[in-house]
Order: sequence, then C-alpha cells, then structure tokens
Amino acid sequence: MTLPLPKSGAGTPRLSDIAGQASVSEATVSRVLNGKPGVADTTRQRVLAALDILGYERPVRLRQRSAGLIGLVTPELINPIFPAFAQAVEQVLAGHGYTPVLCTQLPGGATEDELVEQLVERDVGGIVFLSGLHADTSADPSRYAELIDRGVPFVMINGCNDRVSAPFVSLDDRAAMRMAVGHLADLGHRRIGLATGPLRYVPSARKREGFVDALTRTLGLAREEAEEWVCCTLFGVEGGQVAAGALLDRGCTGIVCASDMMALGVVRAARERGLRVPYDVSVVGFDDSQLIAFTDPPLTTVRQPVQAMAGAAVSALLEEIGGSPVQRTEYAFQPELVVRGSTAGARTA
Repeated sequence: MTLPLPKSGAGTPRLSDIAGQASVSEATVSRVLNGKPGVADTTRQRVLAALDILGYERPVRLRQRSAGLIGLVTPELINPIFPAFAQAVEQVLAGHGYTPVLCTQLPGGATEDELVEQLVERDVGGIVFLSGLHADTSADPSRYAELIDRGVPFVMINGCNDRVSAPFVSLDDRAAMRMAVGHLADLGHRRIGLATGPLRYVPSARKREGFVDALTRTLGLAREEAEEWVCCTLFGVEGGQVAAGALLDRGCTGIVCASDMMALGVVRAARERGLRVPYDVSVVGFDDSQLIAFTDPPLTTVRQPVQAMAGAAVSALLEEIGGSPVQRTEYAFQPELVVRGSTAGARTA
C-alpha cells in the first residue's frame, strides 16, 4: 500500500490520523491513496483535504486532484451568528468534497490581509469572506482587486461594497428594519429607537436607512426627527447597554437592535433601571442565533436564513472555481421576524 510522503517537519503518516481527520474508515483512506474505485467523489476529496491539513504530500498519481481546501475568513466567534455561518458553510462545502480552512480575526491577532496571504500560500481553491473588511467603507478595497489579479476566486457574505467586484450574498437589512418597526408599531409603540453599530459598516448604514424609512412611513415622523431615534455605538453586549441608556433616557418603549448580542445588552440596561422586559420596554434582536430562544425572556428577533445564504455563497464560489464566473452582483435574502417573549403591547401612561 502507498502512503503519502511527509512534508518537511511532518511526522510519519498513519492511516488512523488521516481517517480521523477525514471522518472515514482506514479502509476508505487506503482505497483513495491507492486509486481504487468504489469511493464517492465527495469522500475522496475529504481524504485528500485531510492530507493537506495534516501536512502530508499527496501520492504522485493524486496530485492533480488538489482542489480540496477553501478558506473561510470570519470575525471573532464571540457573536454566535459567526460560528453558525461557519458551520453552515462547512456543511455545504463538505457536500461538494471540499474542506474549509477557518481563519478567525482575533483582537491582537493576524489581520485579514495576513490570513488571506496564509491561505493563498496554502493554495486554497477559493475564499469565503464573512463580514470582513469589505463591509467597512473606510477600508481600502484594493486588497480584493489584488486577489483577483492573483487568480483566487472569492465570495462575500453580508456587507455589499460597490467598490469590490465579487458575488455578494446579503440579508435585506432594510426589510428587516421595516419588519421590526412594524411589529412594535402594531403593538402600540410610538417611541421606538434603534441600537446599531458604527455607520461605516454597510449593514449598520443599511439598518439605519431602513429604520428611518420605517418610522417615517409607519409613524409619520419627519426624516430629521426619525434620525434622532438612532443610537450608533459598538457591536456587542456592552454596546447595546450603552445605546439603551441613551434611548431609554429619551423615553423609548421599544428598541430594535442590530444584533442579538446588542439586544442582550439592552435587556441588561433596562433591568438595571428597574424596568421590566417586555412590560416596560420591548426589545427586538437581530440574527436569531441558536441560544436566543432560551434567554430570559426569549428574544423576539429578526432571523437571518443562514443555511440558505451559506448555500448560495458556496454555489457561487464553486461556479467561479469551475471556470464559470457568476454575475458580480448582490444576492439579497429576505429576513423573517420571529416573535417571542421580549415584545408586548406598549404601556399606557
């Protein structure tokens, strides 16, 4: 039986190591390494990707089948929506015989550019960017033009940027805000605020636009007045807590948030003031990450169709890898309002 050769610094390869990495049997690994029939193409690709990950040279006869690794660049994984997307992308890629190489941008760690360089050096077949620098309008988009020049296909999830030539898969943030505001207005709320992140990020700016438009249409406010009900702060629980302080001081009885994490911060701020959620103030989150249904109270939120978005992103990328470029445009997905226990009828004076 032919075993792969160890690369410099790699130990002696063992079938059990390769089988464990690929989640297949040792017999399957043996069949793949020896070019035997009877192995599904997706399984074969998983075994070959396992060789790459473990640092082993592929047998000569298999080196032409090198397309197996796809880079996935994500922000930090504290916000549960990011690991949810990463898992969904991984599942779709595995179904096509690819293995993702997860690269997370940690505070004080490698930058997006450094992570991309590492991926290119590993000869990945393509890259999926999730809420990366493409979503930051203050960032230089030329880094992506350079990636195109190097012949590396890529696709972007959330944060469509007109200055980047790529397929984008996004949620319709404006529609999400219309849903959230409409829900609170139907419950009788008239003082509704928005807690969102810095406006240099495309999703934040779009949420603000959708929110202001919803207030003008639903509550009849002038645009200038509607803009005063927007509080921009940092993403995360702490940012939501800060935003809640400002919005509650203005008398908000309903607060829409740009993420579920921010919504948890709003709930915390309300309780610190002795306010009850939802009886004194209603809170709407954004994302519907996995554990949100189990918070106290269960959070009303706007759901991103993570699985469908991940599937579309991978499909677009694989078309690019296969030499059939897809249109450089934005594929917008519709959100879903999930009503739970953090919203209720507005309190009367």
